[in-house]
Amino acid sequence: MSYQDTIDYLYSRLPLFSRIGAAAIKNDLHNTLAICSFLDHPEKKFKTIHIAGTNGKGSTSHMLASIFQEAGYKTGLYTSPHLYDFRERIKVNGEMCSTQFVIDFKNKMKGFIEKTEPSFFEITVGMAFDYFAEENVDIAIIETGLGGRLDSTNVITPELSLITNIGWDHMALLGNDLTSISKEKAGIIKNKVPVVISETIPESKIVFEEKANQQNAPIYYAEEYYTLKHFTNHWTSAAFEFESLKNVSKNSLLENALWDTPFTIQCDLPGKYQYKNLRGVVTAIQILNQKGWKISSQHLHHGLKNIKKNTGLMGRWECMQDNPRVILDVAHNEHGMKALLEQLESLDFENLHIVTGMVKDKDVEAALSLLPKQAKYYFTQSHIPRALPVKELVEKATSIGLIGETYNNVNDAIDHAKRTASPKDLILVIGSIFLVAEVNRAAFITNL
Repeated sequence: MSYQDTIDYLYSRLPLFSRIGAAAIKNDLHNTLAICSFLDHPEKKFKTIHIAGTNGKGSTSHMLASIFQEAGYKTGLYTSPHLYDFRERIKVNGEMCSTQFVIDFKNKMKGFIEKTEPSFFEITVGMAFDYFAEENVDIAIIETGLGGRLDSTNVITPELSLITNIGWDHMALLGNDLTSISKEKAGIIKNKVPVVISETIPESKIVFEEKANQQNAPIYYAEEYYTLKHFTNHWTSAAFEFESLKNVSKNSLLENALWDTPFTIQCDLPGKYQYKNLRGVVTAIQILNQKGWKISSQHLHHGLKNIKKNTGLMGRWECMQDNPRVILDVAHNEHGMKALLEQLESLDFENLHIVTGMVKDKDVEAALSLLPKQAKYYFTQSHIPRALPVKELVEKATSIGLIGETYNNVNDAIDHAKRTASPKDLILVIGSIFLVAEVNRAAFITNL
């Protein structure tokens, strides 16, 4: 069986959340534990860092992976979903797992799959654990898929847990209020394992404190240790100047900082909103060094300057071309849209063109309400069952004053936007990771 046949089998045989939504979700860890047992518990054969949160967990995971790679550690990285190639989910030192490994894993698991009927995500988590064990990684950065408490990744005992933030997303599955959502994310907090919180809100802080106390887990709120002093934004990078807050020297884990403050981080993930992810990462590195990991200031700075190069990250404020400038971003909910639009305030362009399509299980109205009415819109949809039909998207958008045309697919929409835009205009492609995944990258002239 070829690699493509293998992928087709996995997609057709296993329920996949990204395509069908909640019907693909299993409400317990039974299958994941059974998979791990069948594979002789690969998840116990390497160190891990566990990442959860509503937004920013992908960026944070790639930041940490890049830093560990710069420090010379053989680093696994598990993220989801993928954009173009299934193997993007499972990487070691920035390289995707081989097609042969995927084929062999499927062949090894075929009988188990047909007997147990796990979800697509459960099998991919098992595949990642098996690959990282086979590759003998020093550490693996593991990103949750959805929530935390019952997420398939939540069978590990990590070196450190990190929760980026709490916001409105997947309410039908995680709860209709921020406290309920926080409880699901807090499920990754483990007994005596330190946990870093990158961004705090009152509803989540109470929940995290309670869970950490129950688990005897040291908890660190990154905003209590580092604050953003100055920010300089560019189209493809940004400079973040951080300053330590006074109480940083009072904490035994953080008292021996490896860098003086203020200090400046050059990051190839632009956008002011990244400072929240960065302060969480910096706090995490300090704690990990106290646990015996050897990560220098140089490793930190080089890692954060070369995230895309080291890890192959795509779809986060990704500049595809100039004149007109085209940017892809996977922002898809209210929190993500708000952060994206703040990014625009510090950049220079003439007219704004927005290509967008969304999925129907998001709070579409909340996301659309943030978008500027003066932009020109190109409405479309991705080709998955979860996609919001473009007709419905246009109805919702028009009702709040967003005016534009409809297109059969994202590439037609982008082509029309490129023909319409002037050289100094900006074209944003946003609304869904699945929309960005359908963009034909070969159609761009890279002249950055």
